[in-house]
Amino acid sequence: MSDKDKKYELLKELEDLPGIGGVTADKLRKAGYDDLQKIAASNPHELAEAGEFGVEAAKKAIEAAKDAMETGFETADNILERRKAIKRIPTGSENFDELLGGGVETQSITECFGKFSSGKSQVGFQLAVNAQAALAEEGEPPVRVLFIDSESTFRPERIVQLAEGAGLDPETALKNIFVARAENSNHQILLLEKAEEMIKKENIRLIIVDSLTSQFRADYLGRGTLGERQQKLNKHVHTLQKYADKFNVAIYVTNQVMDNPAILFGDPTTPIGGHVLAHAATYRVYLRKSKESKRIARLIDSPSLPEGEAVFKVTTKGVGD
Repeated sequence: MSDKDKKYELLKELEDLPGIGGVTADKLRKAGYDDLQKIAASNPHELAEAGEFGVEAAKKAIEAAKDAMETGFETADNILERRKAIKRIPTGSENFDELLGGGVETQSITECFGKFSSGKSQVGFQLAVNAQAALAEEGEPPVRVLFIDSESTFRPERIVQLAEGAGLDPETALKNIFVARAENSNHQILLLEKAEEMIKKENIRLIIVDSLTSQFRADYLGRGTLGERQQKLNKHVHTLQKYADKFNVAIYVTNQVMDNPAILFGDPTTPIGGHVLAHAATYRVYLRKSKESKRIARLIDSPSLPEGEAVFKVTTKGVGD
C-alpha cells in the first residue's frame, strides 16, 4: 500500500481532518458538507462560515481532503461495468418503453413535462406501482418508493386501482410508497436532503417529485428573483442525481410548462426551469393530450436515444398501449 493509500485509509470522516472537531463536523454536516469529496471541492470562506471556524483552518482542512481524495478519473470500462447494474421500470406501455430504451432507468433523471391533464402524474403513479415488481431482487427487502408531492396530486385510491390492474396486492403497494407533501420550495429541498437515510434504510429504488418546479415557481416571482431560484433549483436537481448515482435509484420528475410568446410558429409550449433543468435531466419527454384517453410522448433529449414519439393510453386500469 502506498503512502497516499495509507493516508486515504486514515482520513475517512470529517473529524479526521486537521482543525475539525466533533462540534465543527456536526455544523458542516448540517450545512451539507458530509463527506471528504465535498470538503475538497469547497470554497475556504464558505466552509469557514458553515463550520463557524477560521478561514486558515478551513484551507488546511480542504488541502488535507484533496490529498486524501483519488484523482476522480477512471477508465471507461469501469464505468461500463457500473452501468451494468442499471435496471428499467416499465411504464405499462410497450410503445412508451421502446421510446425510452426499455423503460425509466435507474442512475438517471427522467423528466416529463406538459400541460394540465397530459398524463405526467399518471405516469408517476404507474411507475410507483410497477417499480415494486420490476426492481425486486430475491433475498432483498421489498422495493419502496419515495414520492414528494408539491401540487397535492397524490391519490392513494389511484394506486389501489393501478395495483389491482398490475396484479399486485393494493395494501402492500400502498405501504411501499412513502409520501411527503412539500409546503414550499425550501421544505421541498429539505425533504430531499433528509431522504438519504431513508433511501438506505427502506430500500428506496425510485424517487418521484411531482412537480419539481411548482413550489419554486410560486416562491420566486419576477425577474429579480430568477437568479436565486435557478441556483436553488440547480442544487436541488444535483441532489437528485447524486442519489441516482450513489444508490442506483431511478428519478422521475414532472415539470410545469408555459407558453413562450417569442415562438410565433409551431408549438409555444416551453418547460419551466430553463437551462438548469434542460441540462440536468437525462431523458426529457414532452407529453400532450390527444383524443379521449390517448396521450403522445415525445422524447426531445437523451444522451443515447434518437428523438421520437410514442402513443399510449391512460385508462382506469393504468398506462397502456
